[in-house]
Amino acid sequence: MTAAVATTPSIESLEKTARLLRRNALRMIADAKSGHPGGSLSSAEIVTALYFGGILRHDPANPDDPDRDRFILSKGHGVPILYAALAESGYFPAEELKTFRQVDSRLQGHPVLGTVPGIEASTGSLGQGLSIGIGHAVAGRLDGKQFHTFVVLGDGECQEGQVWEAAMAAPNFELDTLTAIIDANRYQLDGAVEDIMSLAPIVDKFAAFGWNVLEIDGHDMSAVVAALLQAKAHRGQPTCIVAHTVKGKGVTFMENDNEFHGKAPNKDQLEVALSQLAS
Repeated sequence: MTAAVATTPSIESLEKTARLLRRNALRMIADAKSGHPGGSLSSAEIVTALYFGGILRHDPANPDDPDRDRFILSKGHGVPILYAALAESGYFPAEELKTFRQVDSRLQGHPVLGTVPGIEASTGSLGQGLSIGIGHAVAGRLDGKQFHTFVVLGDGECQEGQVWEAAMAAPNFELDTLTAIIDANRYQLDGAVEDIMSLAPIVDKFAAFGWNVLEIDGHDMSAVVAALLQAKAHRGQPTCIVAHTVKGKGVTFMENDNEFHGKAPNKDQLEVALSQLAS
């Protein structure tokens, strides 16, 4: 069986879905009193476009289909937005989101392979996801499969040396079924990426390594969908999409406030956030 591809909805519908995923991610984090809201909110458009924009070939009724596309969240601390997308897609009941980060829950604070269906890799130790994605892409080639592998990385994560080993390897193997998406929200745990270890010029660096590089506003849903479609169609090279985003996007008191890198909103803050994200 070939994995299903949903009909592409309107941009307005996708934007509405992104707001829903943001609300659900924040509810999860607030219920758990633990988690990472900033980087979850910054990647909402990317995850929404993949799962609901007709980009990712996947089927919740057949999550192990060998022909499915793969999605790897290398910045594993942003998993609330992924859990929200998987639940909304039908991989598991939405009620289970309330168990996030609870003892014995399948929804741990970072993705764990073999728990809920739809998780393709255990991540959270930063820097490893792109290498895992290369493994999937090479395996697909060896098996004669045409699936595409998408990997989302944080910009702070790109300070890891393993990322650059992988960045060198992917073009060497001409892995055009691999797309790396950098959620460039400009912050990491300890502060601004620019202040800790600048990645500039990130576009030129990936291009010099042999990647097809696209640079977009990561909150412009039309641009996100177009870039993902272009990446999937590109041949001869892997594609890197540098998506410029805002940490905590959609909630005014969280935007660009690195205090909410790993801080859950309290009850009053959640109420304000949910009102700002109302459809």
